[in-house]
Amino acid sequence: MSDSPRPLIIGHRGAPGYRPEHTRSAYRLAFALGVDAVEPDIVATKDGVLVLRHENEISGTTDVAEHPEFADRRTTKVIDGVKLTGWFTEDFTWAELSRLRAIERIPAVRQASASWNGREKILRLRDLIELIDDAGRPLAMVAEIKHATYFAGLGLPLDELVAAELGGWANEDNLIVESFEQTVLGQLRDRGIPGTYVYLVEEAGTPADLVARDGAAARTYAQHLSDDGLAQLGAEVDGVSVNKSLLFSVDGTTNDLVDRAHAAGLQVFCWTLRPENRFLTRRFRRGTRAADFGDWAGEFELIMRTGIDGVFADQPDLALAVREGLF
Repeated sequence: MSDSPRPLIIGHRGAPGYRPEHTRSAYRLAFALGVDAVEPDIVATKDGVLVLRHENEISGTTDVAEHPEFADRRTTKVIDGVKLTGWFTEDFTWAELSRLRAIERIPAVRQASASWNGREKILRLRDLIELIDDAGRPLAMVAEIKHATYFAGLGLPLDELVAAELGGWANEDNLIVESFEQTVLGQLRDRGIPGTYVYLVEEAGTPADLVARDGAAARTYAQHLSDDGLAQLGAEVDGVSVNKSLLFSVDGTTNDLVDRAHAAGLQVFCWTLRPENRFLTRRFRRGTRAADFGDWAGEFELIMRTGIDGVFADQPDLALAVREGLF
């Protein structure tokens, strides 16, 4: 990873522009397209198995609703302050989850990917490690730890579980760890897991771990991106990863966030590069159909010209093509 060109092109959950996210085929396709790394989202089962899902609520990414034997598992919970109704990984054993099949999360936008619905089982973290090891070339993992404070409250400490999975595999070059909660990053680093530690930052709101600890006095994501906030992060983590909207000013030009973060000694990543109009900054949209591709190359190029260190992409071949043209 240390010798890879910049910015790193990271297959966001594999290559979910073409296959349902977090599936074996999505990851293998990302490898074949030439990514530098892939990013799994990590949540836990009730028996402590780490599985790869966008969220612990799985009705939008699996066929769980089609399994009558699990109908009574449907429930409503509050996860990091958000009320959700559906089926949750922590209410299933891995043996139960292994009976499910993956589906496309946004089928209205990605109908071709949706044609793969039901073909593949969901994966565990250990399955992805095997896929990376079998890829035939150096690849890194960008491991996103989801809802750590919430899972800890259930007796499922993700720092301990992740450390047990990655401890004998990770090194400084093949692992980046990221989370919207800085607490779990520190816990995992304290457990001796090598790698690059990156703090995820949303457009708005407050980190769940800080809300749990500090209540109304908790520092917001916006405060973390002030000059003082970045300086503090520079002493505690290796990088920040931001919603790409945070790189843009109101007029659609890029701002100085990357430069300010670099000045604080931080690497900078952004998510997520996607070509469809629905996801593009307004000035790069073309036509009125949300699923149509807009001027994705224009947006991707503008982001890469900020000097950013890594980008997450749903169609990684497109991001790789832009990088090749620029660098």
